[in-house]
Amino acid sequence: MRLTIIVPVYNEEKTILEILSRLEKTKLPVEKEILIIDDGSTDNSFAKIKEYIKNKKIYGLIKKENGGKGSAVKLGFKIATGDIITIQDADLEYSPEDYKKLIKPIIEKKAQVVYGSRFLKKHHPLYKIYFLGNKFLTFITKILYHAKITDMETCYKVFRKDIIKNLQIEANHFDIEPEITAKLLKKGIKIKEIPISYSPRTIEEGKKINWKDGLQAIWTLLKYRFKN
Repeated sequence: MRLTIIVPVYNEEKTILEILSRLEKTKLPVEKEILIIDDGSTDNSFAKIKEYIKNKKIYGLIKKENGGKGSAVKLGFKIATGDIITIQDADLEYSPEDYKKLIKPIIEKKAQVVYGSRFLKKHHPLYKIYFLGNKFLTFITKILYHAKITDMETCYKVFRKDIIKNLQIEANHFDIEPEITAKLLKKGIKIKEIPISYSPRTIEEGKKINWKDGLQAIWTLLKYRFKN
């Protein structure tokens, strides 16, 4: 069995090599395939990655024109060969050390989709504005889709291959997160959640999502709830 880890990258030269190193060192009961999709970085990210992964067979690297995180992730979904597929942001907010417990329910055939939730632990390490925004979007998801879910926007979404490859994702930007969740729930696919660790960064430190993405997420949730 193989896990494909899709790593969308856009101007992450400060953190990308550290996250790749951690991905390599994370021990799992399955093979790993790490697909790096550079979404038109204008800094030194691509050159650093290319040099770092030289002669390492577990990696795949593609550089494309800038189209947004969603476009990079969709490309990753298309070419992934793993039996299980997940997404890893190129910053250091999420910990690859959580993979083992995230993939376990799928390996054991107890789940088709697993989300890593930042809100199942008593301590919520998000900055207040992001915490409130995430809670509000998750609340809307619960109301619209009658779902028991605590973290709709989490990056750590883990899928059985056939589930995600048949989902027909349209989004090209950060709205890929609510679109995936909306389409899974509308199909009646249960999402299992497992608590994960999280180390948030600020806009000053490179966080790219903002309030406009929150509005887009609300629209996306509404659109797919009532779209045939």
